[in-house]
Amino acid sequence: MSILEVQDLRKTFTRGFLRRKTEAVRGISFSVEPGQIFGFLGPNGAGKTTTIKILMGLIFPSSGRVSVLGAPAGNRAAKARLGYLPENPYFYDYLSAPELLDMVGRIHGLDRGTRRKRVGELIERVGLGHAGKRPLRSFSKGMLQRCGLAQALVGDPELVVLDEPMSGLDPLGRKEVRDLILELRDRGKTVFFCTHILADASMLCDRVSFIVRGELKDTGPLGELLSPKVHSVDVVWRTPAQDADVVRSTLRERAGEHETTSEGEVLRTTDPQAAQEFVRAVVERGGSIVSVHPHRQSLEELFVSEANADSGPDEDGANGRDVA
Repeated sequence: MSILEVQDLRKTFTRGFLRRKTEAVRGISFSVEPGQIFGFLGPNGAGKTTTIKILMGLIFPSSGRVSVLGAPAGNRAAKARLGYLPENPYFYDYLSAPELLDMVGRIHGLDRGTRRKRVGELIERVGLGHAGKRPLRSFSKGMLQRCGLAQALVGDPELVVLDEPMSGLDPLGRKEVRDLILELRDRGKTVFFCTHILADASMLCDRVSFIVRGELKDTGPLGELLSPKVHSVDVVWRTPAQDADVVRSTLRERAGEHETTSEGEVLRTTDPQAAQEFVRAVVERGGSIVSVHPHRQSLEELFVSEANADSGPDEDGANGRDVA
């Protein structure tokens, strides 16, 4: 059974005195299987946070069906089995991190001994041991993000939903959060998160979905969504000085771009066969090949192509599309 299942989900907001309607989510469908890290990707205003708020039962859909842990979105028993980090978390700023996590543990019904052990483990795991009993009002954005991640894990949830979990974190913090997400998967947990940091999505996700202007464009494993076609090949080479001109003439015949770097001279060509022939020519003349690097479609290129495939932004910059 799917951990998350969304079928033909739609959400329309009504705004202002003119009662203008904005379609934030327009008929999206996807599912998330147990034990997966699922990335929900899209540009600003695409409908990601609206979808997550519906999954959490914070707002109601206009139509469609949403199932979370086998129950309708918002079901209290299902909520007890998940952890949630919103995009812009807000906590009582007079509390310390241990006090906040202890309060969340009480909400989950954990006994005092379990709370104490769990809070101590999570404080250290997210790198807040140095904060002691400082009030949250003194925390930086990154420290609050770490605290928010810890509170999402207090109840040892089966499903963890993270809205921009890397926001405000430095490179070390991002690595620690990535490692934690991978640990959760290794323990059999399911992680659903949205992010703009595509490098993190590429390293973490088993499957991804692209949402643009409220519509789902693609869903699947990254290996299936990214084109396997080689767009270009970089050959870095060195050769004895007396043979350099001969090799360069071979390079010109291959109609590739040429530049010189600290590693050696570089041939960049869009023809993989030409790259192979050039490598053979360099070796035959006593040269050496430093590296051969094929360029395939990246997650960033796929993201941009999906975002640009739709029309431009709304006239007022809102999510989705205005309807009469």
